[in-house]
Amino acid sequence: MGLFDQFRIWVLTICLVFQSGYGFYLPGSYPHKYGVGDDLWVKVNSLTSIDTEMPFSYYSLPFCTPDGGIKDSAENLGELLMGDRIENSPYRFNMYKNETEIFLCKTDPLSAEKFNLLKKRIDEMYQVNLILDNLPAIRYTKKEGFVLRWTGYPVGVKLQDVYYIFNHLKFNVLVHKYEEANVARLMGTGDTPDMIPSIRKGDSDKPGYMVVGFEVIPCSVMHNVDSVKNLQKYGKYPNTVKCDPNTVSMPIKEGQPLVFTYEVTFEESDIKWPSRWDAYLKMEGSKVHWFSILNSLMVITFLAGIVLVIFLRTVRRDLTRYEELDKEAQAQMNEELSGWKLVVGDVFRAPTNPALLCIMVGDGVQILGMAVVTILFAALGFMSPASRGTLVTGMLFFYMILGIAAGYAAVRLWRTIGCGDNKGWVSVSWKVACFFPGIAFLILTTLNFLLWGSHSTGAIPFSLFVILLLLWFCISVPLTLVGGYFGAKASHIEYPVRTNQIPREIPAQKYPSWLLVLGAGTLPFGTLFIELFFIMSSIWMGRVYYVFGFLFIVLILLVVVCAEVSLVLTYMHLCVEDWKWWWKSFFASGSVAIYIFLYSVNYLVFDLKNLSGPVSATLYLGYSLFMVVAIMLATGTIGFLSSFWFVHYLFSSVKLD
Repeated sequence: MGLFDQFRIWVLTICLVFQSGYGFYLPGSYPHKYGVGDDLWVKVNSLTSIDTEMPFSYYSLPFCTPDGGIKDSAENLGELLMGDRIENSPYRFNMYKNETEIFLCKTDPLSAEKFNLLKKRIDEMYQVNLILDNLPAIRYTKKEGFVLRWTGYPVGVKLQDVYYIFNHLKFNVLVHKYEEANVARLMGTGDTPDMIPSIRKGDSDKPGYMVVGFEVIPCSVMHNVDSVKNLQKYGKYPNTVKCDPNTVSMPIKEGQPLVFTYEVTFEESDIKWPSRWDAYLKMEGSKVHWFSILNSLMVITFLAGIVLVIFLRTVRRDLTRYEELDKEAQAQMNEELSGWKLVVGDVFRAPTNPALLCIMVGDGVQILGMAVVTILFAALGFMSPASRGTLVTGMLFFYMILGIAAGYAAVRLWRTIGCGDNKGWVSVSWKVACFFPGIAFLILTTLNFLLWGSHSTGAIPFSLFVILLLLWFCISVPLTLVGGYFGAKASHIEYPVRTNQIPREIPAQKYPSWLLVLGAGTLPFGTLFIELFFIMSSIWMGRVYYVFGFLFIVLILLVVVCAEVSLVLTYMHLCVEDWKWWWKSFFASGSVAIYIFLYSVNYLVFDLKNLSGPVSATLYLGYSLFMVVAIMLATGTIGFLSSFWFVHYLFSSVKLD
């Protein structure tokens, strides 16, 4: 049994110990038993569109409202940041009771404002997102012999300049017979904060069912408005309703009311509770993921060969020859030397803007640590999409906790550059705590004003802004200062060679060294770009991304490639007597961010070409810029730390007076 398997079993054992009384399931929530005839209530999430990337409240359109008013479901930090707004709805089912032609409501006559808004949302291809027992509604369509899966259904459709609305929904609920002896409360699903009582022995014999699938077929049906004047909600619609998804017959007209109906069928399924999310998480294109990994391994092998040649042939051979000579011969040889051996007195000379370098490395350590831990937990199954918002919440939590690592790394590097001087470590720690969060706050606040102006549910509420600021200054900043304190107390890394008082002149280069640095980013990008497409599709095209196992492998490969690229480039610079390697080693791997941003622009132009309006494009580019800054800091840190280790190892092997 491998170490990874042992770790996973250990983690699962801990979970089972804590949840032994509850029947813990990794897929995100506990099973909920419904007796025959029990009420099932559908919930609604924000309206979404891949054309605008701006979510809006379900009740911003003239849909039927529930009795007792609209109520928000419990939402966590991650859900709010992702723009989810889960609310109750009037759609009600009775477990295992098939019903047809259920009248829901008749709306008020459409005002000019509501009519134009409805047309606009149909033009922008907005989707309605329904949720039953924490499962999103799924819709199947056939195209060219292929069955396509969608979450949600469109508000309506436009045909020959006429707008039609989907006013009749045909639901199919897949259920599986309940098999356990007891049930417990739901965990983190947003379904209910209440405790579900355990089933008594007498009750356990009664048939019960779990919801394992939720399918919807939207139809546009012409209803007779006059025939429902005296009809109560959930009453029987007087006429037969034929739901044909291939035809539309309910146009929207200004001044005319809308009539909504629905029907529901229950179907017993072999799908078991832990597998009910498989329909959403089916991994398509797994061969492409393996191709991506194979491509990355080829790049790594190529670079590893170069590194091996540097270490075994060049460096080791030169060091052996150098150490075998006596002092006089060494002195004579020094006059004839060329390459990295000539910069021995300058290689550890402090870089320009050393504080900024330390700050960026500290933030890079924090972001990289957050990415590794979050993706590892997601790959182990602890951040299932069944628990909405846990991925974003987990990222925030790990980022704040890893402020200790950021402060420690930045201050220790600061003391190393200053040859052990503690002066200014508090300032460096404070700047580390504010540098990347400050950039993020600036970008997200600007974008938030755009969302506020559009009345989108994607806008972060003011109360949440206050909470994020409190988390930043009350948790993240103090932890970073604590890490800085430990970094100030730790011994600094001593340089193996002395630095000359007068800096050595760097010979003129044939090509600008920064050109090589910028070009180096293509290699890490080559390991990442295939997986990047799937991630971008998940974020912007509304597809569920859950191949975190592949993503974790790609992340490890990216770390290796970044380290190798930076190491090779640092050696090349030292060989041409360029001792200013500090910043170049950082941007040799950090320059991958430039190519990711260019790829984002390419994705916007060719894959999101339907994206409508300057606000949507600005949002997309703003979020892309935020992501790119984080990637630049993380990959640059990998490159710098690997180069620092290499240079320290290389010159610690040289014996000098």
